[in-house]
Amino acid sequence: MSTAKVKAGTLWGKSKDDLKKQLDDLKSELGQLRVQKIAGGAASKLTKIHDLRKSIARVLTVINANQRTQLRLYYKGKKYLPLDLRPKQTRAIRRRLTKKEASIVTEKQKKKQMHFPQRKYAVKAEA
Repeated sequence: MSTAKVKAGTLWGKSKDDLKKQLDDLKSELGQLRVQKIAGGAASKLTKIHDLRKSIARVLTVINANQRTQLRLYYKGKKYLPLDLRPKQTRAIRRRLTKKEASIVTEKQKKKQMHFPQRKYAVKAEA
């Protein structure tokens, strides 16, 4: 049994299999401590349970972060991106026209601009 707190810095270098193995060990240890607590264990078990739960969370965080980076690499350059990998932003920004869509000019607008351009005046306005 490890019972020592898991440092997140040490987890980043580990492989996926090592992380899964460590996660299984932590979960089994947590199960044993919970059984001992019900059987009437000492109060120190409670702090160990707390530390174990936090360690499990750290391992899961690293696993999920690694998985997301792999998915980002996989979808890089593809046309569509899964919703959870897209930038969150705000609802209004997500629904806004893209730069390309906003710059599109219709045929009617093109003709109007060509036949009726902005007038240029030679007289300077006095301030």
